[in-house]
Amino acid sequence: MSKEIRNLEPKVLWNNFADLNEIPRPSKREHRAIEFAKNFGHSLGLETIVDEIGNVIIKKPATPGMEDRTPVILQGHLDMVPQKNSDSTHDFDKDGIDMYIDGDWVKARGTTLGADNGIGVAAGMSVLMSKDIAHPPLEVLLTMDEETGMTGAMQLKPGLLNGKIMLNLDSEDDDEMTIGCAGGIDIVVDSTYLEDNIEENEIGFELFVSGLTGGHSGMDINLYRGNANKIINRILWQCNNEFGIGISSIDGGSLRNAIPRESKAIISVIKSKADDLERLVKALIPQILNEFKTTDPDLKIDLSLIDLEGYVMRGEAVTNLLNSIYSCWNGVYRMSPDVKGLTQTSNNLARVKIGGGEIRIENLSRSSIESEKLDLAYTIKSTFLLAGYSVSLEGGYPGWQPDVNASINKVMKEIYKNNFGEDPHITACHAGLECGLIKEKYPDCDMISFGPNIRGPHSPDEKVQISSVQKFWKLLKDTLANIPVYK
Repeated sequence: MSKEIRNLEPKVLWNNFADLNEIPRPSKREHRAIEFAKNFGHSLGLETIVDEIGNVIIKKPATPGMEDRTPVILQGHLDMVPQKNSDSTHDFDKDGIDMYIDGDWVKARGTTLGADNGIGVAAGMSVLMSKDIAHPPLEVLLTMDEETGMTGAMQLKPGLLNGKIMLNLDSEDDDEMTIGCAGGIDIVVDSTYLEDNIEENEIGFELFVSGLTGGHSGMDINLYRGNANKIINRILWQCNNEFGIGISSIDGGSLRNAIPRESKAIISVIKSKADDLERLVKALIPQILNEFKTTDPDLKIDLSLIDLEGYVMRGEAVTNLLNSIYSCWNGVYRMSPDVKGLTQTSNNLARVKIGGGEIRIENLSRSSIESEKLDLAYTIKSTFLLAGYSVSLEGGYPGWQPDVNASINKVMKEIYKNNFGEDPHITACHAGLECGLIKEKYPDCDMISFGPNIRGPHSPDEKVQISSVQKFWKLLKDTLANIPVYK
C-alpha cells in the first residue's frame, strides 16, 4: 500500500480508510472488520454496541453548546465487494487492499478498492476521533453484509438508536443528494439434470468471455454494458441450434450486485462438426465485439480446443437451459416517467453455474416501484418455470420513498450552495441503499445520502477522487455544525 495515501488531505480520513483497507472484509466474511470497529470505539472510550447480527453502533455525546441539537446518525456499511481481475493473485480472505495514487484518484491494483463504502466508514470514524468538529449527539451505525443481502439493516432492532436525522454516507456522486432508492429482490433458479458420458467421437472446446467493463448492477445498469452470461449464452445457443452440443460446465459472473464481466463454458461437439462450430463462433465474435465496442472496448471472446473428460448435459436439457437464459430479461426494464434519467426497474442476470448435474442461476431485480419490482420478478420466474426449474424469490427489501419536505434536505442544500456556489442535484437512485430498511425500524428519522465521486464500484476499475473526498468531508463537517435545534 502506498504510504502517500496516508499523507493525503484530510489525513485523518485517509488514514482511517487505509487502516480499514488493511483488514479483509468481503461480504458475509467481515468478522475482522466488526472486531476492528468495536475495538476502535472502545479505544476512544465511547459507548460501543455490537448487536446480535454484527452491526456496530458507536455513540458520542454532543460537543459543548450542541446538546440541544437534533441527534444525528452517521451510517455506512463495513463489507466490500470482492471482485478481481482474472490474473490477480489477491486473496480477499487474507490480503489487504493494495492501493495507489493515479493523478486525482486512488485506485487498487487488480481488485475492487473498497471505497464503497470504506470512505463513508472512515468519515464516521474521523468524526468520532475529532476534538474540534462541532456536532450534535452522535451515533455512528456501521452495518454488516450490505452488499449481498443487506442483512445488517434487515435485522437491525428498533430501540437501539436515538437519532432523528440519518446521514447515509454511501452515495457516489459529490454533486448529488439522494433522498430515495430502489428496492430489490433475488430470483434464484435451481434444477438438476442427468449427465451423460463423453463419447469417443466428441471433441471438447472452451469458450471464454472476458474483459467486460462490469460495474454496479444498479447504478451502472443504464449504461448498457455487456453481461458475460448473456453473451456466452448467445453463442452457445447458436452452436446448439446448428450442431447440437453437450455442456460440461458453465461458470459465469460472481456477485448478484455486479454486472458479470467473465464467463467460461466447457462444451462438446461431434468431431465431424468441430470445424463448422469454430467457423460459426469466429464469425459471431467480430459482430459481438462491434456491438459492444463503445461500452466494453476490452471485451475478448476466445474459443480453444481442450481435452475433455467426464460427463455432459445433452439434448433437451441443453435446449431448455439455453432457451431459458436467452429469454431471461437483463438490463433496464423501465425508465422512470417521472424522474428524468432515473432507471425505475431493472434485472441483472448475475450468476450462471452449471456442472455436476446441477443448475444454479441467480438474478437481482430492482425497482423504485414495489409492484413493478414484483411484476418483473414474476416475469423472470415464469421464464424459468417454463423450463421446468425450481424458482424462489428471496431477500426482498423495500425501496426508500423520497420525502422532499424532510428538514435535512433544506439544511444540506443551503450548505452545499454556500460552499460550492451552485445547487446540488436532489435525486433518487437505482442502487439499494439501506435507508429503506432502516426507515422501517425508525420511521420518525429523516434521511439523506451523499458521498464523494466513486467510479466503477463493484469492479476492479473502482476508484475514488481525492479532491472529491475533500469536498465530501467539508460538506459533512459543515452539516454537522448546522443541524437544527431538536423540536
